[in-house]
Parts: sequence; C-alpha cells; structure tokens
Amino acid sequence: MRIDEVSWDDPDATALRAAQRAEIADRYGTPDSEPGVAPSADDIAVFVVARDAAGTAVGCGGLRPLDEDTGEIKRMYVVPERRGSGAAALVLGALEEWASDRGWRCLRLEAGDRQPDAVRFYTRSGYEPIPGFGAYADSPASLCFEKPL
Repeated sequence: MRIDEVSWDDPDATALRAAQRAEIADRYGTPDSEPGVAPSADDIAVFVVARDAAGTAVGCGGLRPLDEDTGEIKRMYVVPERRGSGAAALVLGALEEWASDRGWRCLRLEAGDRQPDAVRFYTRSGYEPIPGFGAYADSPASLCFEKPL
C-alpha cells in the first residue's frame, strides 16, 4: 500500500469523500450532520489518498489548519471492504508526519457519537478526548480528540 499526496479535486479523492459523506448521512439520517464549515480546497493544507498494490484508492484524509500550531483532521475514510487492512493507520501516519514536518504541535479531530469504530481507531492511535472546540463546542453529538505531535 502507498500514500499519495493529491489535490482536493483529484477524482479519487472526490469519490472517497463522497462515499464518506454518504456513510455519515446513512448513520445520522441526514445529508448534512457536520457542524461548522465543510472543508474545501481553500482551507485544506494537504490531502492524501491510500492506494493498494493495484493502485486502487482505498482511503483518504486531509488536514485543515486551526492556527499556526494546530491542525484538524478532516475527511478520514477507508472503504468498508478495506477496513482492517492498515490503510487508516497509513493515512493517519502520513498526516501526522506532514503536520510535524511543518512544525505543527498538535492535531485535533471530531467524530460523531454514532461512529464508535472511528473513536476506537483514534484512541488506539493516541488521541485523547478533549472538550468540543470551534464549531463542535455546542454540538452534543460531537466527540473531540487531540494528540500532541
């Protein structure tokens, strides 16, 4: 498996994000359950795609800067049939390395209360629960996490 840094508009990145949003909509019963401003090409510092040995895109994730020291993980996703393959860990590792290389000291993220699989993954990866931040501060369904780099 490999990680490729891609543009926000990369066709594989676009397809993976669409699949992620469809899964979230299914879990929460609404097409737009995200508090705050959705990520875009204008505010995502880096976006990566995980590809299997055949070059098929199987996962993705991006980073949005929150301030000069802190970034937020956005649109982390692995296609259901490839979960457990290590793709998520590779994506997360690439994002953490990218952030650390640029002097960011911390990464944060939000996962909804209907995403126990994501919560398990992030806590196993060293992310600790924190109070809601930014647009998530007043969202009762939001679970927020942070990891110093």
